[in-house]
Parts: sequence; structure tokens; C-alpha cells
Amino acid sequence: MRAVTLRDVARLAEVSTATASKALNGRPDVNAATRARVLAAASRLSFSPNAVARSLSAGRTGTVGLLTSDLEGRFSLPILMGAEDAFGAEQTSVFLCDARGDAIREQHHLRALLSRQVDGLIVVGARPDSRPSLGARLSVPVVYAYSPSENPADLSLVCDNVGGGRLAVDHLRTAGCTRIAHITGEPDYSAAQDRARGAQERLAEESLGLVTGRVWFGAWTEGWGRGATRRLLQEGEPVDAIFAGSDQIARGVLDALQEAQLRVPEDVAVIGFDNWEAIARESRPALTTVDMRLESLGRRAAQALAAAIDGRPESGVVVNGCRVVQRGSTAPVA
Repeated sequence: MRAVTLRDVARLAEVSTATASKALNGRPDVNAATRARVLAAASRLSFSPNAVARSLSAGRTGTVGLLTSDLEGRFSLPILMGAEDAFGAEQTSVFLCDARGDAIREQHHLRALLSRQVDGLIVVGARPDSRPSLGARLSVPVVYAYSPSENPADLSLVCDNVGGGRLAVDHLRTAGCTRIAHITGEPDYSAAQDRARGAQERLAEESLGLVTGRVWFGAWTEGWGRGATRRLLQEGEPVDAIFAGSDQIARGVLDALQEAQLRVPEDVAVIGFDNWEAIARESRPALTTVDMRLESLGRRAAQALAAAIDGRPESGVVVNGCRVVQRGSTAPVA
């Protein structure tokens, strides 16, 4: 049995194919009686318009590309999920391509996506440092998420790492902590610097400083979290809270505190960063952490791209706020 076509609907409704198409697409230049007749004919024939054909007639394909360099998907997948949620209402499909941090591979994927006539692109980096722009000569709009473009004329959506550092200190202060240390990742990561800056600024507003007077920069690993915590405790300065720059670091911090027979959170409260649930929920105790709200970032990127596709592009840097997810590693908030 052959598929029902638009021509069949037009014939049953006794209108032209062009009029049937206009009626089904909600065009205003079709009178109410004609539209009702076309819709009734489509319902009777169980006609479903071809979404791709409809998009092509409007100069669009209903597809967008998401180009990432995040091989493990740790950051790109939540952003993709948020983008798909936002695009779902518009019946837009998302093509995911992983450049694996390789500029040549990225250009290959870019050409492939453009050859598929995607309506726009979302570019997601593996780390929150600035990245080169894909350029202003592309035939479709581009939105950068997580890793901002170096070109201020582009639109970039980023996580509020400075605000996240402030939130971590706020939470620890609300729990009554005053002797706070900060153990974080590599110093050449902008995220590490921004989170540390936010924490120090917030402490300064309380006339406080970090224990030992410095940030413990190192690596984004559990091993660094354990080693730095052992060294911190060996220095002998009292500490009642540790703000870890990532959840992986925080799990190493928890291990070292338990080795030292210090109770968490009764003796030392611990807060991480990322809300990586596979780590945070399985830690003992479960880890309080700062959530970057990556799905929200993806939704906002999709909304911004949809606006650009509709002829309403924006530029500059948009900051997406973080939130604290409290679990057992910090004292209950009164």
C-alpha cells in the first residue's frame, strides 16, 4: 500500500497542492473554511507531513551539529542532553561529532556537518579555557558552550566558576566552618584559577583567608587529593573544611581524612565541584558538591542557536550560574 501524499489530501479537500501545503503549515493566507477542510482531509487519510520536506521548503533541514572535543563525554553529554531537550519541542535532530582534541579531525567533522546542511552548530570544548573561533564566514550560525570562543563577536555560554567558588565557601560558612583549605587541579586551567579566586574573594569578605594562606594546585586526580590532604594535615594547622576543586580530588581528600581518623563532616567538612554523580553519590559519606548545571547550559545554548537560526543572533559571553547539591560530607545547614 503506497504512502498517502500531500496531493491525495489536496484532491480530497478539492484544493490545489500549494493551498493544502499552506493550510497544513498554518500560513495566514488561507481562509478558515479551507483550512478546516484540508485538516479534515488529512485526518481522514491519516496523513503525516514529511518533516524534512517541510523544513527544506522553509530553507531548513531541522538538524543541528554538536561538535565536541570531550572524548569521554564527561561534559559534552549532559550539554547534549540539555540541547536535545530544548530542540525536541522543535522536532530538531542533533548530530554529535567528537574531534578528540584534534584540529584536523575537527575541520573534517565541520565539513561533514555542513555538507549535511545543518541549520547551525553548537561547539563544546573539553575544558573551560578559550578556544579558536571557527570563523565568521561559515554559512550557519555557531554557539560555543563550556569553552568560550576567543572572538568576542561570537556567542559563548560558560559556567560561572568564580561564582561556584563563592557558593562553596558560602555553604561551608553556613555550616559553621572558619578554617577552610582549598585543594584543586592544574594551575594552567582557567577553571582552577576562577574557582580559587571566587573562594578567596568570598573568604576575604568574611575577613578570613585560606588555611596555610595558599591554594593547593596540583592535578585533577584522587591521588593528588590524598597526597595534598596528607601534606596539609602534616603542616599541623587546624582545618575544619576542605573545598576540593573537583569531585575526583574530593574523593581522595575523603580517603586521606579517613586514614587520619578524622570524621567527615564532624571534624572536617568536604565539598567538591562538578556534581559527577558516579563519584559524588558513591563516596562515603556522599559528597556535597557544586553542580555546574551542564544540562541547563545545553538548553540555553540550543535556545540561543534557535534564535540565531531565526535571524536573532547574539554575541559576547553569557555566564550560567552554579548550585550546591548538599549530601553527607558537610554538616547539616541549620
